[in-house]
Amino acid sequence: MPHVTVADGARLFYADDGEGLPVLALAGLTRNGGDFDHVAPHLAGVRLLRLDARGRGRSDWTGPATYTLPQEAADAMALLDHLDLPQAAILGTSRGGLVALALGAMAKDRLLGVAFNDIGPVIERKGLGVIEGYLGRRPAQATWEEAARARARLWTGFAEVPHERWVHEVRNHYEETPEGLHLRYDPRLREAFLPPGDAPVPDLWPYFDLLDGLPLAVLRGETSDILSRATLDEMRQRRPDLLSAEIAGRGHVPFLDEPEALATLRAWLDLCRARA
Repeated sequence: MPHVTVADGARLFYADDGEGLPVLALAGLTRNGGDFDHVAPHLAGVRLLRLDARGRGRSDWTGPATYTLPQEAADAMALLDHLDLPQAAILGTSRGGLVALALGAMAKDRLLGVAFNDIGPVIERKGLGVIEGYLGRRPAQATWEEAARARARLWTGFAEVPHERWVHEVRNHYEETPEGLHLRYDPRLREAFLPPGDAPVPDLWPYFDLLDGLPLAVLRGETSDILSRATLDEMRQRRPDLLSAEIAGRGHVPFLDEPEALATLRAWLDLCRARA
């Protein structure tokens, strides 16, 4: 299995598939490169790089002090260096989109463009509360099948999702063992995610504005509790050339193979190719 060893000695897993425009796909907070299984077959002419962030998937668990956006951005750059890639487009789902914002501040010259999957410069507190409720805690269900059925029942913001899709999702998220389901990420990620109660909410709009001149796209789940329509509207106002779509029947986050998502991503990829 391919790994890159970064400056502090952590070994990070990545997948490298296809040929063409390099696209670095960065997954959500507790997720891994399997998040992009659904969209991968639809990205013709793309070299898709999927990095498991430290503490997630098949990468080393390095402790909560290292689970930060600047560190994860540095890890992403280390992968590009490892592969001798001077630039790449970034497809960031949720947390991965925040890493893209950090990359824009740290190494904008390495970016060909950024696509945000259900994330923006303002993160809604309601959605953060949902994440806080499950982060670092094993599910009550004992098997993948039970977890898939529970997800279909509880994720009310999603419509017309086949059972097989939910099974894929939970298999990617949990390991099934005789003792029940185990997390495929470090439970101590919770310590890094939950700031002190009096910590100020950072203003991320300046980071978004730093992406000026790069092709940008954003996808929003119609019922998302993380990316509000008001934030999407502000992103559009600041960047009139922003490619965007709201995905019907999806919450946080779209699977990326929905027709509206694919149309937006393909248009964004064309713009990125023009810069490459």
